[in-house]
Amino acid sequence: MAEALLGALALMLLIEGLMPVINPGAWRRAFEQALKLSDGQIRFVGVCSVLAGCVLLAIWRS
Repeated sequence: MAEALLGALALMLLIEGLMPVINPGAWRRAFEQALKLSDGQIRFVGVCSVLAGCVLLAIWRS
């Protein structure tokens, strides 16, 4: 279990690190846009991400 969690964390960091490496200007603009979102909009994006992650995990585990 701990090995799978560590692998998932490593993959997440790898994917999240690609954008600033490939296109730092777009990464900065994306964060500037995110700062303009309301708390409700940020929560909605978070809930959608959690649900998408759960669906993908269920597909992968089946």
